[in-house]
Amino acid sequence: MADQTLDTLFHETLKDIYYAERKITTSLRKMARAAQSEDLKAAFEMHEQETQGQIERLTQVFELIGKRPRGKTCDAIEGIIAEGEEIMDEFKGSPALDAGLLAAAQAVEHYEISRYGTLKAWAQMLGMNEAVSLLDETLQEEAATDEKLTGLAEAVINAAATAKAA
Repeated sequence: MADQTLDTLFHETLKDIYYAERKITTSLRKMARAAQSEDLKAAFEMHEQETQGQIERLTQVFELIGKRPRGKTCDAIEGIIAEGEEIMDEFKGSPALDAGLLAAAQAVEHYEISRYGTLKAWAQMLGMNEAVSLLDETLQEEAATDEKLTGLAEAVINAAATAKAA
């Protein structure tokens, strides 16, 4: 156990988020197809494209630490995605579908923000300045996406769900 260092933990967590981002890409496509609101559909499509760039940056971080990019199963993202799929099934065609999809998407964003914040902090401690920059770029994108989703929820999606349900 003595060889379990912060470097090792950084690499393991990097594999975790790499796996998660690849799963998220597929999930965003499904969510975009399921969304009823054109604004929400567009937000999911835009974030899916952004996620491709985030995967590229993760690949660069793997290269910086001399490791091959590969993921390891992330149970947390599997659970969050499963909740989103459950919402798609249970609320299909209902006025609340988009509100549920948006909430599921924000759960993903909050997970990603947590992971990227942690990885950035560890990279700083480990003196990986290039990795810090790459991880921070993604962290800023994730935070901006979360803000956009909140704005969409408050301005349109939640009200539409309640107005139609009444």
